[in-house]
Amino acid sequence: MPEQLFLLANLVIMVAYAAITIAVMVPVSRAGQLRTNKLAVATALIFFSCAVGHGMHAFLAYRGITQAADTAHLGHALSEGWSWPSAVWDLFTAGVGIYYWTLRRSYGVLLGNGAIFISPGEQRRLDEADARERAARDVAESRLVTLTAVVAHTDAAIIGLDVAGNVTAWNPGAEKVFGWTADEMIGQPVSLLSDESGHEQQVASQERVRNGEPHVTYEARRLRKDGSPVELSINVAAVRDSTGQVTGTSVVARDISAAKEAADQQRALEERTNQQQRMESLGKLAGGIAHDFNNILAIIVNYTEFAAEAAEQDSAVRADLVHVRTAADRAMNLTRQLLTFTRGDTIQPQDVDLDAAITEVRAMLDRTIGADIALFARPPRRPLVVHGDPGQLQQVLLNLAINARDAMPDGGTLVIEADEAELDGQELNMRPAVAAGRYARIQVSDTGEGMSAEVAAHIFEPFYTTKPRGKGTGLGLATVYGIVAEAGGSINVFSEPGVGTTFRIYLPLSTAPAGPSVTGTRLIVPPKGDGQRILVVEDEEPLARVVHRILTGNGYRVMAAVTGAEAYQTFLAKGCDALLTDVIMPEMSGPRLAELVHEREPGLPVVYMSGYSNGLLGSTRVLDPDIPFLEKPFASGELLHKLHEALSLAPSGLRRTGAPR
Repeated sequence: MPEQLFLLANLVIMVAYAAITIAVMVPVSRAGQLRTNKLAVATALIFFSCAVGHGMHAFLAYRGITQAADTAHLGHALSEGWSWPSAVWDLFTAGVGIYYWTLRRSYGVLLGNGAIFISPGEQRRLDEADARERAARDVAESRLVTLTAVVAHTDAAIIGLDVAGNVTAWNPGAEKVFGWTADEMIGQPVSLLSDESGHEQQVASQERVRNGEPHVTYEARRLRKDGSPVELSINVAAVRDSTGQVTGTSVVARDISAAKEAADQQRALEERTNQQQRMESLGKLAGGIAHDFNNILAIIVNYTEFAAEAAEQDSAVRADLVHVRTAADRAMNLTRQLLTFTRGDTIQPQDVDLDAAITEVRAMLDRTIGADIALFARPPRRPLVVHGDPGQLQQVLLNLAINARDAMPDGGTLVIEADEAELDGQELNMRPAVAAGRYARIQVSDTGEGMSAEVAAHIFEPFYTTKPRGKGTGLGLATVYGIVAEAGGSINVFSEPGVGTTFRIYLPLSTAPAGPSVTGTRLIVPPKGDGQRILVVEDEEPLARVVHRILTGNGYRVMAAVTGAEAYQTFLAKGCDALLTDVIMPEMSGPRLAELVHEREPGLPVVYMSGYSNGLLGSTRVLDPDIPFLEKPFASGELLHKLHEALSLAPSGLRRTGAPR
């Protein structure tokens, strides 16, 4: 009987372990984790090996029963087929199987790598952790979507760089600011956006953030795709990985060109306003002094006459009184100039023909200017009539001519010319400011010593002079200023040390008939460009920005340079449809630049601009008299008309030898 129980127990345990093996393997197999869930497979194999072992025990017991021929032989077979230790072990493993099956009813199979079972409490904790992780992931994804939208729609250029300075990220704002697309810039060095000095600035800023600075902020000029400059406010910060190691830099750049231009205009307006207020204050002071001094002079002159009559017989005393009267006359002349400066002198305005006025002054100067100075007087092309005092206008021209003569002790060239000009009311350095409109313009230019900007800022103040003591009163240009302001006009000075000076006087045109009415292309709205590329060479930054704004706003594409050498390299690299260049520049002049450009592209249109008059530049053979020329300051219409005319006269079949477009 024991042998039959041993056989039956092993069979039951074998079946139970086989069932456990199947219960483990079936869900693992359905989940496709036979290769990955190694712990589950190993557990199934353990139960499978136990099932096989109990099966072998049952087989041995069965064989012992069936092969027993008699009782003695049966006892020997049973002693070979099973033993009490085996029976005890089988009972223990059966208990383990029963305990496992009990747990199996309340524990589920965990179909995850590295585990089989999980308790209900642990399952709840894992579910809560999964929920928190999903919520955090949803918040992070939402923030990422928001940040991506902000980066995509901001006007600022946001650029990512690796440690080598190559572009890794390029947002639409960067495309708008620089003109390069993301496909064109990703993988390219950031030095493509700057010149040599700008590249050094970029390297230095990246080095600073890599060395621990949280961010670096500065303003700089960078280059667009077409070569034109753009003023930027730049912020550079380090990009670090989870270990704190710097993996690159992020750059945020904002276009501040318009802001800087507005700041320049505001600063110029404030300087102009301050200058005008200072001149008015000085004028009031000088006027008060002149009036009081005139009263004193009247007493001195009269008592001098009385004394002269009383000392008629004493020649020595009379001679002394003559010297007193001469000094008094000089003092009276000074007070008259002061009154003219303060607009307090009596004037007799009338219509004055500028041609006749310049001719008369030319005749006076021919006798006094000196043989070592070449004098050129260029009357206006059409009759110009202004309303003012003829004597005062003559005094203005003579004062400017005498100053020019004194500035050329070794000889030089003096040019007096008149023409028409249209002002838009935004010109810089006009003293005082005038409204927009058409004016008669008188220019007095010389090739003298010139003035610094500091000197030019004070030349119209009374008693300010740079001449040696006894050589000047400091009232000549103050008088000029007073006469021009009284006539409703304005005066502008352009000077450069060692080169020369040009004074421009703007006077309102008279309403009286003065020949044919002004017609022609200058009154027509200037035509817009058609995408032509204009290479602008101008070393005066505020003016360069003004020209860039005018041209780009009227259909042209602009490439800017500050020197002739830089402009020539830009031309070689990119070519252009027209060249707009300053005449007098350091190192390489405008005509020399045009000469080099025409060696490669003979028919390329060139328009010159300068603060010196065309008459002066032509007289000194700096420019040919018939070339396209713009005198500073010029209005936007003049610039557009002159550029359009130059482009229209270019050969239609012009063969370009510059860089391909």
